[in-house]
Amino acid sequence: MDKSHKYYVNGAWVDPVAYRDFEVIHPGNEEVIATIALGSSSDVDHAVAAATEAFNTWQFSTVDERVALLERMIIAYEKRSEAFIKVMSQEIGTTLSFSREVQMPVGIGHLEAAIEALKAHQFERPSLRGGSTLIDEPVGVVGMITPWNWPVNQIMIKVAPALAAGCTIVLKPSEYSPLSAIMLAEVIDEAGCPPGVFNLVNGDGPGVGEAISAHPGIHMVSFTGSTRAGKLVTKSAANSIKRVTLELGGKSPNLFFADADLDAAARISVDACFINNGQSCDAASRLLVERKIYDEVVERVTQIVENTKVDDPMKEGSHIGPVVNKKQFEHVQRLIQVGIDDGARLAAGGLGRPAGFNKGYYIRPTLFADVTNDMEIAQQEVFGPVLAILPFDTEEEAIEIANDTPYGLAAYIQSTDQERIHRVSRKLRAGVISVNGKVGDYDVPFGGYKESGNGREAGPMGFHEYLETKAITM
Repeated sequence: MDKSHKYYVNGAWVDPVAYRDFEVIHPGNEEVIATIALGSSSDVDHAVAAATEAFNTWQFSTVDERVALLERMIIAYEKRSEAFIKVMSQEIGTTLSFSREVQMPVGIGHLEAAIEALKAHQFERPSLRGGSTLIDEPVGVVGMITPWNWPVNQIMIKVAPALAAGCTIVLKPSEYSPLSAIMLAEVIDEAGCPPGVFNLVNGDGPGVGEAISAHPGIHMVSFTGSTRAGKLVTKSAANSIKRVTLELGGKSPNLFFADADLDAAARISVDACFINNGQSCDAASRLLVERKIYDEVVERVTQIVENTKVDDPMKEGSHIGPVVNKKQFEHVQRLIQVGIDDGARLAAGGLGRPAGFNKGYYIRPTLFADVTNDMEIAQQEVFGPVLAILPFDTEEEAIEIANDTPYGLAAYIQSTDQERIHRVSRKLRAGVISVNGKVGDYDVPFGGYKESGNGREAGPMGFHEYLETKAITM
């Protein structure tokens, strides 16, 4: 049965209150691959009612019952792994190889991490002085609004710990990547999730996202997306004083010191920016290079960028694919032009599609050198394969430039000096620090400072976000 025009509410696939079609476009060839129905506030009301009723029972489920559900979800998800790999490449343009190696496995990783956090958590414990009992309980009905760039990751990083905590869920995935979300709903249904515990309503921000964030029956909103949209969600949620966690944008600095392994660090620097076709909130899009090696690094990085292949996302290989849609393509093109107009040196790439492409939202892998941190290309999130290189003279200057941004999601360090790594890591105002290409496991909290959001996702800290603490004194 084609479920693209249906929503998953109270354990069943249901029709929307009113039909409003939205075409899902394959970014590699600009062809329509599906048509979904966009929901409304009435659809959200139905989902919240189901989640509210289910919470009366699910909040009192046992740890063993929740663990069993998550384990069944892993089995159901793994059975459809190849289908998830293919559909994510079709929806967002992530390449088949990247989808297979990274995008698909994260679903399993977050489920396993949620199980670990659930089993390890002490839900009832004495207060520090021993006079009271502290009990952790689920926060309630959680509204989730997720982006398109990591479809399974951004859904499962929320859904898995929320289910583990005993919450019930109303999910609005991005309208640009709804097919993988529908498949996840099928996985959750196949795993035997009780009716109403998980609900899915497709839609856009104004139609469904706003209704979720403002709904008085929703106790918490977990949002991942742009900083602009995150501010709107926060304002909309304020009237009902609900909990809001936000994972927002970034303009992450990558500090490249002269003592780094130049070959390895140059490759890491490009990969950390171009990962997922440059469409990651923690992309290392500002490369800060120590001046004594600046010219040499620019030369190495230029060669790597020029040799970065762009091709059809439905092909296997190490190439990158297109950005997600026409709007994003035009946004990236505008920022490339702004970088040129502002006087940055275009070292590789530039405007227009790569040679051989006359359709599809493909971007030429682009490198700007001699960038200053006040340029728009150094301050605004591009969300495409565009890297900006800035020189620095001292460690202190590098830290100052790195922190001179409204964002604070991630930062990167390339160095072999352990004392420097230790020192600089603690001075960078960012929630996630990657050193010499190393990234955290699924138990490591992910989130940012400043306008990159609040709260943390993944592992025990992500699990804790979905709990309330009650103090009982007798």
